[in-house]
Amino acid sequence: MRYFMRFSARVSVVLLALGHLFNDFYCNFLPVLLPIIMPQLDLSLTLSGLLIMVMSIASNMMQPVFGFLMDRHRMSWLLIPVIPFGAICICTIGFLTTKAMLFLLIALTGLSVSAFHPLGSSLVAKVAPAGRQGQSMSLYVAGGNIGFAFAPVVIVAYTQALPLSALPWLILPSLCMMGLYAYSGLARFSTIQETAISDRLPLRKMLRNPSVVRLNIAMGLRCWTHVAVSTFLPLLLVSAGYSAMISGTLLTLFLAGCACGGITGGMLGDRFGHKRIILGALILAVAPTAYFFTHAGTAPLSLLALFLSGAFLIASQPSSIVWAQRAMPGSAGMASGMMMGLSFGFGSLGAAITAAIADQIGLAPALLLTTLPLILSIFVAAATPYPENVRTQKAETAA
Repeated sequence: MRYFMRFSARVSVVLLALGHLFNDFYCNFLPVLLPIIMPQLDLSLTLSGLLIMVMSIASNMMQPVFGFLMDRHRMSWLLIPVIPFGAICICTIGFLTTKAMLFLLIALTGLSVSAFHPLGSSLVAKVAPAGRQGQSMSLYVAGGNIGFAFAPVVIVAYTQALPLSALPWLILPSLCMMGLYAYSGLARFSTIQETAISDRLPLRKMLRNPSVVRLNIAMGLRCWTHVAVSTFLPLLLVSAGYSAMISGTLLTLFLAGCACGGITGGMLGDRFGHKRIILGALILAVAPTAYFFTHAGTAPLSLLALFLSGAFLIASQPSSIVWAQRAMPGSAGMASGMMMGLSFGFGSLGAAITAAIADQIGLAPALLLTTLPLILSIFVAAATPYPENVRTQKAETAA
């Protein structure tokens, strides 16, 4: 299938990472745009919360579904229109006049995100240079983290300089990606996994596979901490007396740490073993996360702890994708959807529990308690069997 490619394997991985960057860039517009569109459409806080929930369900929980379909049907053609589709949906919300249309466009934006993640990671597994699957997945994951991190900064500056009606100009980068993907030949790869039918696990056995189930639980617990930090960090700092600008800057610092962790985690997994890197990253994430929540502020040690918290929390993600793809031969798309979508969906539910606890004991103590699911994730990951059988290794090599 590689004769379809107009670029080298490394350039193709970079293109997929760049697409992931713009995919997650558009995905993170809503939190910044929400304060602008709330008065325009007379949205209550309850409806705003429901809108965030719709986005979370559509963009996270639907990823395994798309992955399951892509593993069994040729759907790589979606690579060309999926990013512009999401960009058009989110960049035109300034023209909406009804709440129903707003909810519909946000749901469609989320579905485009859900479709791209398993598709992109499946293609990374197919085009990655031999022996560098973890490194390639790291680059892919880092692309999404960078786009997600810089979206708030870009949108705040953009909406301060221009009216909301000028937002559609930001669709242009997605059209460039559409052209690159159409020219590259990546959309001509089959998403159907090449693993032999006898090696492919049926869905029922897949969902009962101890490695798959425990890994999902471990990554869901990790995401509980990650989502809670990224969601409530600005509120924590503002309530402590810091300005909105400083709060946003510290959130960007945390997300920059996530990007760095995403880059290095998979590379180290290729060299030292993916299970070791996951366990090491989870263990190392506990101390800086706990330190920041007990010393929240702008002191140098607090800033370093926040950066390291983001780096170690995400460093396990590339290796978890490779691990899941090994544990689910012939189902790379669904495996990726679980690690990049379902786990963050579980994390969002955990963050909601954190919010409920915060109403009772305060935000800072509640966030400190989120280190408990992180600690629990270490034990669950340690008890998860890593697939080392010959068939899964052959499947990974073939991919």
